[in-house]
Amino acid sequence: TQFINAFVERKHLSEVAVMRIALPMTEGIPPLVDWPDDLCAAIGNHIYMIKGGFYYTGEDYMPLDEPAIAEAARDMVKKGLKTVAITSIFAPIRQDFEERAAAIIKSIAPEVTITMSNQVGSLNLIERENAAIINASLLRLSQHAIDSYRTSLAALDIRGRLYVTQNDGTLMSASMAEQHPVMTCSAGPTNSMRGAGFLSGLKEAVVIDVGGTTTDVGFLLHGFPRETIDANDIGGVRTNFSMPDILSIGLGGGSIVDEASGESVGPQSVGYRILEKARIFGGDTLTATDIAVAAGQCQIGDETAVSEVNQAVIDAALHEIHKKIETAIDRMKTSATPVPAILVGGGHILVSRSLKGVAELHRPEHA
Repeated sequence: TQFINAFVERKHLSEVAVMRIALPMTEGIPPLVDWPDDLCAAIGNHIYMIKGGFYYTGEDYMPLDEPAIAEAARDMVKKGLKTVAITSIFAPIRQDFEERAAAIIKSIAPEVTITMSNQVGSLNLIERENAAIINASLLRLSQHAIDSYRTSLAALDIRGRLYVTQNDGTLMSASMAEQHPVMTCSAGPTNSMRGAGFLSGLKEAVVIDVGGTTTDVGFLLHGFPRETIDANDIGGVRTNFSMPDILSIGLGGGSIVDEASGESVGPQSVGYRILEKARIFGGDTLTATDIAVAAGQCQIGDETAVSEVNQAVIDAALHEIHKKIETAIDRMKTSATPVPAILVGGGHILVSRSLKGVAELHRPEHA
């Protein structure tokens, strides 16, 4: 969350030297061509186009221009740049051009941190290059964040090794996460799905994670989140690394309910201010959590504060809540066959009845 928020908000990003090794090919579509203007300004416009490349067969069409790389490295030193993103054409097939470029840059500017595109993306050039640049822009923040985790663990005398969840649900060491923060930027919903599978013991199921503002719906396959096959958009930039296939809808415990009819629930939400805004906590806003309490689904806060809510409003709101979740499940399913579902998250109290398209609904302990 730290990393994806920083990129979306354009905060705490490092300036990046962007090196593409592909000339004379790809000249017509330079790096950062599809980036929002404010994001380009945040990371700078330091682009170095280098001769060298090979076809998808691995056969060279142009040798690597090493003197140009050395000249670019000296220019980076003059500009005070500390992070570099290196991308060569078809790098997942052959990594040697990127590795050689990194070695040359390190020999001239040993203090810089380098991201090579073959480590963070798949074949497509633009999306892979974008992923490498995003990663490079987050390196300074990732080092600060991981160091903070280490400091906290040491202060608590927790001596276990530190791991960070990757987007696909597997783990990476803390040192790897420092170098590849872009590989962890969707780990929030991924952790929810892995946790749901762990708590329920199910390996194949739809996971419904109801939070304060949104509900995330995804599928577990063999115990891991199903991955999306589409290109991903992060902060307005296309990338193509593995990400969980998640559908987010504007429904959560803080969702604002239409007091007149109950037929509208969300997407507006009081969010983290629910403890001061919701009626059961002394506020004046009717939220989805108020509806759950008024319906007798849970005991939270001052139940008398919602005792006068019209039953028709309660019924309509509950119908809308369940309908939204059922529609999300239907959009994520690949067949009409009912599937098991696992309900997790602080807002799981909103669901009080069976759901269409769900074979059995699980609410594991500690959900």
